[in-house]
Amino acid sequence: MSNKSKNFLQNLLKPFTSNSNRGQTEEDLEAIAAQEQKQFPFEIIKAATKDFHPTNKLGQGGFGPVYKGKLNDGREIAVKKLAHGSTQEKLLVYEYVANESLDKLLFKSGSQQVLDWKRRMDIITGIAKGLLYLHEGAHTCVIHRDIKASNILLDDKWVPKIADFGMARLFLEDQSHVNTRVAGTNGYMAPEYLMHGDLSLKVDVFSFGVVVLELISGQKNLTFNRDPNSRNLLEWVYRLYKQGRSLEIVDHTLTPSTIPDEIAMCIQLGLLCTQADPALRPNMKQVVLILSKKPSTLEEPTRPGFPGSRYRTRRPTASLTSGEFTSHSSGSTTNTNTVNSSITVTATERTSGLTSPKLDTHGKRPTQG
Repeated sequence: MSNKSKNFLQNLLKPFTSNSNRGQTEEDLEAIAAQEQKQFPFEIIKAATKDFHPTNKLGQGGFGPVYKGKLNDGREIAVKKLAHGSTQEKLLVYEYVANESLDKLLFKSGSQQVLDWKRRMDIITGIAKGLLYLHEGAHTCVIHRDIKASNILLDDKWVPKIADFGMARLFLEDQSHVNTRVAGTNGYMAPEYLMHGDLSLKVDVFSFGVVVLELISGQKNLTFNRDPNSRNLLEWVYRLYKQGRSLEIVDHTLTPSTIPDEIAMCIQLGLLCTQADPALRPNMKQVVLILSKKPSTLEEPTRPGFPGSRYRTRRPTASLTSGEFTSHSSGSTTNTNTVNSSITVTATERTSGLTSPKLDTHGKRPTQG
């Protein structure tokens, strides 16, 4: 990458820069997690939720009920009770997000209208910046493994928050990829990971691409049935793209607010991120630069990946745009010294639950989206 491009990225992330040492070892992981945590006395949580009053109950999750609360300083919180398998009740405190999760708006009939194109574009950009932080700006590189619409929360200003780090993995600097038991959600998992357990940063890139195409089309990849000749959303989008008809995928509720050139760029970016060959997918730094600069030309995407699809490993190809991206390297090798930053898209569940790849030998099985 040219010095000009590096300076651009550094200026983009400058407000969130941290000067902390990046040379972390496995022994540092618990200390890192402790730094990320904020603890509240039980009395404060009890008062904030009005003693867990039924009227403050937001819902019931798989591990316990969730309550809304308000701290003395005015901040709204969500409190999850974890009581299973323990004689002592445990509480998790999250930032409360007024607009719930992206899937409840995107896939619910009658709700899509609140997501005009500008708002969807901002969500795409916000998720990209959040993933860039996890991959290159966090204390230790984090692979989320479960990026999907239901794990993107929207606050009262519609800022996206990447949530649910229960399947995340810490990724040490000297690793290009790891082999692990598959964990994730069907419809969002990259084929090399789903079929072979090959885990790299490009797994998150693939999931991000699926979310981008879902945001544009208003269609869910896993349950896609709009075209009988396409097995899923990705195949349908790619077919229309090759026919020069990619704008036909656009959610009809976007019609009054569409910006055709910008949408076309995002469709192509989504297809680049979901290519079957992980070596051809851009990394999140490239994605953020593309979304920031909105180049007029991008590479031609190859076929998307999905369960059962095959691909040939290809040699790195020419740049995504001008001379700023010299090649498509595998992008799997992580250098956490590249960007010392945090991002406005925050992780609502901190890294306290993460474990080293060497220690975490078991993952959760794939779930339905």
